[in-house]
Amino acid sequence: MESWVPLLDIFLYNPTPEIEASLWLQQSFSATSSSSSIPITTSSFIGLLRKPCNVTLDDSSSSSSLTTKTVMLIRTLPDFVQSRILSFLVFENKRFCARELCGLARDVLGGGGEVDFWVKRAACNLLDAVSESNHDRISEKQEVDEEFESLPGWLQNSVSSHSDLFLPWLPISRDELNSRTAFVACENENDHDSLSEDGESVEKEFKEVVDEIEVDCGRNVPIGREIEDIAVSLRARIMNFESSFKTAALANEMRQLCLENGGASFTVLGLIEPWKTDDEAASVLITHFSNASEDELAWPSQILCSVVLPKLLVLEEPASRVLVSAAMEYCKIHQKAAVYALLLPLILRREGINNPICDVITRILRECLHPAHVSAFCQKLLCGGEDEKRFICLPCHQSLICSELVWTESLFTLFQNILNHNVHLTLDSVNHIVYQVEKLAERFSKSLKFGNFLLCLVTKCAPLLKSHKLLLIQTVGHTNTIVTKSILSKLATF
Repeated sequence: MESWVPLLDIFLYNPTPEIEASLWLQQSFSATSSSSSIPITTSSFIGLLRKPCNVTLDDSSSSSSLTTKTVMLIRTLPDFVQSRILSFLVFENKRFCARELCGLARDVLGGGGEVDFWVKRAACNLLDAVSESNHDRISEKQEVDEEFESLPGWLQNSVSSHSDLFLPWLPISRDELNSRTAFVACENENDHDSLSEDGESVEKEFKEVVDEIEVDCGRNVPIGREIEDIAVSLRARIMNFESSFKTAALANEMRQLCLENGGASFTVLGLIEPWKTDDEAASVLITHFSNASEDELAWPSQILCSVVLPKLLVLEEPASRVLVSAAMEYCKIHQKAAVYALLLPLILRREGINNPICDVITRILRECLHPAHVSAFCQKLLCGGEDEKRFICLPCHQSLICSELVWTESLFTLFQNILNHNVHLTLDSVNHIVYQVEKLAERFSKSLKFGNFLLCLVTKCAPLLKSHKLLLIQTVGHTNTIVTKSILSKLATF
């Protein structure tokens, strides 16, 4: 375990650990073991993550309050570390055994207990990455000598046929090499179904595990006259911004009033109207609301949808630096709330997003969310049904938001920015984008922003677009911009 501490530290302290972790694994790789350490290989790393561990849980349903449960080692790590490790495995999936990665992802998703939303997403992305590599399902019909861990043919031929062992440092006999059990030691006895069946079930399992956090738009709940008077009084005091100190005190009063009224908090916030304050006062409010628990969704979501979201929904010019800075710091702490109460409703703006809104969303995605989380968000946005696109907002702002994407030039720019941020979109997301591109090509035929997005798409997602080559050539043929020839040239190389 000590050998892996430096790598685990990378996942713990680096918010984007892929490159650093990859370099560490490459530099520390050692297929031989000593008396004091285990080999450092890709397979031993997966074995470490799947290592059974006994954990003690507080179970109020049993007579004894404490129970012991066996889980994989990866499930004992903090949720954000699990997500980073799984995202790294997606990034470096070519260096690992596909079967081992698939088994790890399945164990994470089906291991029982509550699994964090982003851990689920990262595990699903891992399944997606290893199950459709180069658009071909992993097939059981592959011969044993084509397996990830099998010896290459030139090495087999160089070994004497009458030797019991292939090499002194490789204690595997010829019988063991030809046996399937040499490569499935980490699997359960019931896991010997064909890999082709595994591949066919991936899409079904992916849909089953995407059960989203229950969120919905707030609804007006009747409140007493006394509470209404207090809310109206707070509104008047907030509008008269005098100093940061007094605004901070008002923030505490707002929080206390909302928490005391529970389900009526949306009604209370609708009466206070904190979004009508100037940006400086709003930034002070947001800063003093940042003391909520990181795992909370309800209260942070209410803050974002009542203070920040309404200001951005009507944004027609670049947002003020003070407002964006405060919102960014809050979103870094409350990422789930940022998705449901800010990003989703903002992108689903009824009139479509414009350039100022695009700039704000780009900054939040780039600086507040991990690339794997952004990929999951795009999957939800592009391919999810109505239940997956449910967002949080105040009742008075629902008319500004719709349930479907409105495709504008700025939206194409947003997706271009996402791709340039090295976000790996899923195959379903890319397929949906191609479908939209085909429909909108004539409408945006002379749009340079649309053309730049297409060029970025065919450059960044080339492996996933090969099956769409002819369709894309026809689609690009409807455009007439300075990048049209460049796009066609790139498609010709597919």
